[in-house]
Amino acid sequence: MLSACSINKVILMGRLTADPELRQTPSGVNTCQITVAVNRSYTSQDGERPTDFITVVAWRQTAEFISRYFSKGKLILVEGELRTRNYDDKRYPDVRHYVTEVYADNVSFGEAKSSGGQQSNFSAQQYSQPNQQDRYSQAAPQNNEPAPSLSFGDIGEGGFEEVIGDGDLPF
Repeated sequence: MLSACSINKVILMGRLTADPELRQTPSGVNTCQITVAVNRSYTSQDGERPTDFITVVAWRQTAEFISRYFSKGKLILVEGELRTRNYDDKRYPDVRHYVTEVYADNVSFGEAKSSGGQQSNFSAQQYSQPNQQDRYSQAAPQNNEPAPSLSFGDIGEGGFEEVIGDGDLPF
């Protein structure tokens, strides 16, 4: 029997078409909607590169990160998933609108700072979560005693030792 598998992953790099605006839902959740201009990979017959304008929606810390560190014209790298929705137009009862958006999971800078000249690896994921290295940066107490010698017994032909029960585990 075949198993159904689906993948929904979008990676975009483009420039913001306007300054981002941080908003809040009635329940106080931060959100931000931006439009990213992404050039296509080919040049048309008239020598120009067509551009797609893609709507990106961000929530919580990612939305706050975008609104704080990005502005119109800045290059942004977005990782997320594609979502579709539809709604009925209140003014015209028989009109239904269809919307396709990228919901951002992670965003980061797409270019170096103009003054520093080095590529920045800072991203919303790092902004919203403590740095993994900081958790383990304190050195473990040093013990100058030699490590105990462990003996695992004779290893058989297959390179594995037979273990009878949990009590026989060497760790």
